[in-house]
Amino acid sequence: MRILHTSDWHLGRSFHRVPMLDAQAAFLDHLVRTVRERAVDAVVVAGDVYDRAVPPLSAVQLFDDALHRLADSGVPTVMISGNHDSARRLGVGAGLIARAGIHLRTDPDHCATPVVLRDADGDVAFYGLPYLEPALVRDGLGASRTSHEAVLTAAMDRVREDLAARPAGTRSVVLAHAFVAGGEPSDSERDITVGGVAAVPAGIFDGVDYTALGHLHGCQTVTERVRYSGSPLAYSFSEHTHRKSMWLIDLASDGSLTADRVDCPVPRPLARIRGSIAELLEDPAHERHRDAWLEATLTDPARPDEPMARLLERFPHTLSLVFEPERAPEDPLASYAQRLRGRDDHQVAEDFVAHVRGGSGPSEKERTVLRAAFDDVRVADTIGEVSR
Repeated sequence: MRILHTSDWHLGRSFHRVPMLDAQAAFLDHLVRTVRERAVDAVVVAGDVYDRAVPPLSAVQLFDDALHRLADSGVPTVMISGNHDSARRLGVGAGLIARAGIHLRTDPDHCATPVVLRDADGDVAFYGLPYLEPALVRDGLGASRTSHEAVLTAAMDRVREDLAARPAGTRSVVLAHAFVAGGEPSDSERDITVGGVAAVPAGIFDGVDYTALGHLHGCQTVTERVRYSGSPLAYSFSEHTHRKSMWLIDLASDGSLTADRVDCPVPRPLARIRGSIAELLEDPAHERHRDAWLEATLTDPARPDEPMARLLERFPHTLSLVFEPERAPEDPLASYAQRLRGRDDHQVAEDFVAHVRGGSGPSEKERTVLRAAFDDVRVADTIGEVSR
């Protein structure tokens, strides 16, 4: 069976205030064309279809058009909700839509109820695990604790139990939206940390032939059988080195697989340049970035006059301007942002406690309280988005 694996469309999202709807439409054209030209048997979409719980009407119309075109192709599609989606909204009408071959899996209670497709070699069971917010699904799944690892383990135990009861030789595919250890994040994914931990071990997905992951925006291989397709478009400058693509998976009768990358259309290349304003405006080596979406980091000791206007004269698609003055480490004006770079919210909070205590950081009990506070805020935001 030939499977096309994609995820993280983020329909409705912009890039530094540049609307991306046309680029997203071009990607979906490419997706449908690939399905037809590469003789795809099934499409899997591993979450974050939309960029937010209540997407703009233009994004909903684009999604609706994509569903009609996929249904018209006669190729089944299995799709789960991600942490950016409203699972309830995305899942409206799932039963009716399934009659057209579009299978929406947004309810954690149904994670062990697969979509079973057949080819010449027999059955393939597709299990859809929507994004599992630990605090909201722990009880329903009977997980041992409130963590990503615990709820995913509970869900996968149900999957393996169902798979074991199926005829011998049944192949299996799991769709999941999670941060799996070994994956490389970027700046454009929303934080899903619980208790200071975001990543889960890849071994959670042992026992299935292929795991199609969503959430991380870089296309990558965690293991031979566990892969991220990544987002089809770049949504932050941290993705400027990404090769945006989808996975074309050929799943053989014995469960072995081969994987090929299908490149996605690039609306405009990304580039990051760094230096003084004079260097950026005069260095001929930067000429190749004239037509790119650009992030410029200025290192001048003092902020130059009208830097964005001057950069736009040479680089008309400059979108982001960052100031990082090059100063000696002992300089009291050294940027506070530089001292925070690479530190998450938990670490910043712990540093603040140490600062006000004259260097004495929080105890383990206090760290637990801080983590719980951050988790409560994040869960409250999640519930708020779902209810809007």
